[in-house]
Amino acid sequence: MTETVRLSLDVSGVPDNPVGAGRYTIHLAEALARRDDVALRLWCRRGDAARWTAITRAELRLPGRVELGVVPSVRAVVPRARPARLAWEQIRLPGLLKKTDADLHHGPHYTMPERSRLPVVVTIHDLTFLEHPEWHERSKVKVFGRAITVASRRAAALVCVSATTAERLQRCCHPTGRVFVIPHGVDHAHFNPHEEAPGADDEVLDRLGVRRPYIVFVGTMEPRKAVPDLVAAFDRIADSDPELSLVLVGGSGWGRPDIERAIASARHAGRVIRSGYVADRAVPALLRGAAVAAYPSLEEGFGLPALEALACGTPLVTTAGTSMAEVSGDTAVLVPPGSVDALADALVAQLSGGPEVEDRRRRGIELAARYTWDRCADDHLEAYQWASRAPDGPGPGADGVDR
Repeated sequence: MTETVRLSLDVSGVPDNPVGAGRYTIHLAEALARRDDVALRLWCRRGDAARWTAITRAELRLPGRVELGVVPSVRAVVPRARPARLAWEQIRLPGLLKKTDADLHHGPHYTMPERSRLPVVVTIHDLTFLEHPEWHERSKVKVFGRAITVASRRAAALVCVSATTAERLQRCCHPTGRVFVIPHGVDHAHFNPHEEAPGADDEVLDRLGVRRPYIVFVGTMEPRKAVPDLVAAFDRIADSDPELSLVLVGGSGWGRPDIERAIASARHAGRVIRSGYVADRAVPALLRGAAVAAYPSLEEGFGLPALEALACGTPLVTTAGTSMAEVSGDTAVLVPPGSVDALADALVAQLSGGPEVEDRRRRGIELAARYTWDRCADDHLEAYQWASRAPDGPGPGADGVDR
């Protein structure tokens, strides 16, 4: 019989409208809750218990999951504001962990309780807080840049969401703990080439004011996403098809004025549609309906929207030399970072269709099928088991990285 890992998981950093790392945390918690070999204790924000109870207990599909010590425990004790939440992690959480029977603690978003006596696993999503501080708000750079450095010195194990991130972590921080490369998964129940019912996708598009044909971008509007480059590339090719539009899906982050200026200066600004934040259930319809998905981000830890586009059977254009290129391989058209000309040419090539585009689309669906959240949870469990009995020093491999 497999020994149960008693895991403390901090989910307090997940906002009400999650993206990126927040969605990773949710899907990981869901997948872990489905297992009989993990007992979860979640620490969430005050007033957020109902959401996390629903997320995890909805996954208890097996009769045996009602056994004591397996049903997830949800503790809604964390302050809601970020500064108070981060202070709580350092001041209050170590003492609370001492009173639990947890084997280890997982910080899924860079930070860790530095005085914890339990082994700690920390997820590092990317190194941009250290390598490109200009892409972030100054307050976040200070907090999360330090957090990455601390985790590299003190965490028993670190989870990197791509080999690209792991290599940069080794170069920047020389971590002492073992590094596990664990890619994200895809929610294939939603992100797939098939609409839920005939006409369902059109209803979503109509509600959002979107008409085919269109190019779609999905992601938070912030500097590293290179959305101004995408707007400029679209503006260059828009004359070729007067019906073509560009749909920007995602909430506004830091650096929004650059995007607004790019749209305002475009000749075809009226054909750039900004939907704002869209509920997860609507995103697959937007991807399936798109002629092309464009994800020209300069750097990501993983780039989940790119993989979700492939899962939906959408032709993809993304950035060479990034984690998106690592994940998508030869199923996407890759362009140099920051090249508007190359981006425009790649969009035209994908819009033109033909056997090569169809072949990439088919292989993209097959590739995306290999990425699941259950597999992601399997790999996390390996990291947890190792961390709970970790010896001193990094694990196997000349660079301390498990791929």
